[in-house]
This record gives sequence, C-alpha cells and structure tokens, in this order.
Amino acid sequence: MPKKANNSSLTLTNGYTPYGLKGISNVILSIMMAVFSFICLFPFIYVIIISFTAEESLIRNGFQIIPDSWSLEGYKYLWKSQGQILRSIGVTLFITVFGTLLSVVMISLFGYAISRKEFKYRRLFTFLAFFTMLFGGGLVPTYIVVTQFLGLRDNILALILPLVVQAFWIIIMRTFFIRSVPEAVIESARIDGASEIRIFMQIVLPLSLPAIATIALFSTLTYWNDWFQALLYITDPDLYPLQALLSKIESNIEFLKEMKLISGLQAGITIPEDSAKMAMVVISTLPIALSYPFFQKYFVEGLTVGSVKE
Repeated sequence: MPKKANNSSLTLTNGYTPYGLKGISNVILSIMMAVFSFICLFPFIYVIIISFTAEESLIRNGFQIIPDSWSLEGYKYLWKSQGQILRSIGVTLFITVFGTLLSVVMISLFGYAISRKEFKYRRLFTFLAFFTMLFGGGLVPTYIVVTQFLGLRDNILALILPLVVQAFWIIIMRTFFIRSVPEAVIESARIDGASEIRIFMQIVLPLSLPAIATIALFSTLTYWNDWFQALLYITDPDLYPLQALLSKIESNIEFLKEMKLISGLQAGITIPEDSAKMAMVVISTLPIALSYPFFQKYFVEGLTVGSVKE
C-alpha cells in the first residue's frame, strides 16, 4: 500500500497553510486598495456635499462632511444663467469632439510616418517634434500668429487649432507603432499590393486602439478643461467654452461680494459664494469623471506599451 503524503510540511508554525496565508494577504491588499480608492474619491464627494450645503451653514460652521442644512442655492444661482451655460456646454462639446478627432488623425499620421524605417526624413521630423518639447515660441508670437496671420480672433477655430498637436502625444504614438505593430504584417500587406493608406487604415489602426484611446483621452481632457485659449482669443460671449464661462461667473461672484462689503449692506440676498463655486466644479468635472471608466482599459494599456515584452 502506498503511503499517504505527509502534508505537515505544508503547514506553517502559526497554523496557516500557504494557501490560507495567500488568502489573508489578498484580503489585506484588497482592504488597502479600497482605502486608497476612497482617499482618491473622497475629495470629489466632499465637493458635491459642499455644493448642496446652505451658504449660511458654510458661513456659520465652515466646511462639514454632514452639514447642518442642505440647499440648492449654488445650483439655483447658476440656473439663472442657464441659457449662457447651455450655449457654452454646446461650444465645449463641439470643440472637444471635433478637436479630439482632428488631433487623433493628425497625431496618428505623424506618428506612423516617423515610425517607418523606410521614411527618408523620419529623423528630421522626429527631431522637429521633440524640439518643441524643449523650446517654445512664447506667448506673444503665438498670439500674433493666431490673431493676425491666421485671423482667428473671435473664431471657434482659435479654441481648436492651438491644441491639436502635442509633441508628447506624437512620441507615444511613434513608440506604440514601433513596438506593437508587427513589421511582418505590414510587409505581407505590401507584398499583396496594398497601398500605404490601406495598410494604415485596415491594419495599423485596428491594432492601435489602446494608443488611440490614450491620445483621445488626453486630447479630450485638454479641450474640456481649457479656458486659456478663450481668455486670449475670444471676446464674443456666444463663443465662450464652459470653463471660461464658469471662470467669469466666479469673478462676478467675487465682484458682487466685494461690492456688498464695500457698501456695508448686511441684509438682502445672500450670495452663495462657496456653494456656487463647488457647483461649478461638479458641472465641469462630472461628465469627464463619468466617461473615464470607459477609456480606462485602453488608457492603461496605451501608457504601458513596450514596458513588458513577451
């Protein structure tokens, strides 16, 4: 009769088997990750709470996790400008969608060109892209080019074109094309008579979804959060993007508060300063926060491209 295997060697001195110890370590790591996730998420939850807190409670008790009284004063104050806010949201959506598409197309084409060894001038164009990461023309030359040379003052293209191409995004796409698109596949397509455009559209792009999603997310965040271009080039209120409009509303709140203090008026309508500011943060941040989980998988994969090779 064969002897049964002695499992006593699999038992640790503290009474736990290696499998039980592994389970405990997984529980500890899960708890640590849950706590870390809550720490990352808590500031946004706190902002939402403050946006629904009555201004009198904020003045009396400061910021609290559980306020004494709740109110929609901040959102009601913003609702008074609902027409302008909806118009600005439309402008922001347009420049975000159109700018992201244009950015992805241009960066993908540029990155693919400089990733091909047979492209004669790839080193030159790679240097030109990298050089802009180290040196820039400055604000004054950029302003002159956009407003005088291109004539885009009070034009919606002034909110799109200056942010279309970023050198860092080009380097990401170039690295992805070199390391993740098999050269043998491209050579096989060439042997079959496929043109460079067809290779790029039908072979390279389907294999490059992680990098494209990464660039698209970068570009979306850039366009959605941008207010500086509007500050420089836009004076028409109908062309204000959301971030620029919210910045002006915040300035108006500060102005009204200062005028109230200067005039010495203590009675009257309370200006929902803090709650309105937090309501602005919620309105401007919530769409991006809700859309990010759909890009997270491709975003992480695109950033880690080439870090591990099988």
